Amino acid sequence: MNTAKDEIQSLLQKLPDDCTFEDIQYHLYVIEKLRKGIERAESEGVVSQEEVEKRLSKWASK
Repeated sequence: MNTAKDEIQSLLQKLPDDCTFEDIQYHLYVIEKLRKGIERAESEGVVSQEEVEKRLSKWASK
């Protein structure tokens, strides 16, 4: 398991040398949102593509 420090160092190596603080903040924000989404999907489960399409078609037809 990577530590937060390891993940940030990896991110910084991937970003261009001329990136801004805002670029770094944005990438950290996206990584955190993805991590929380994955954790939520693992704990609460997910909805299949078919179920999403079924629910969306009912909502869109109203």
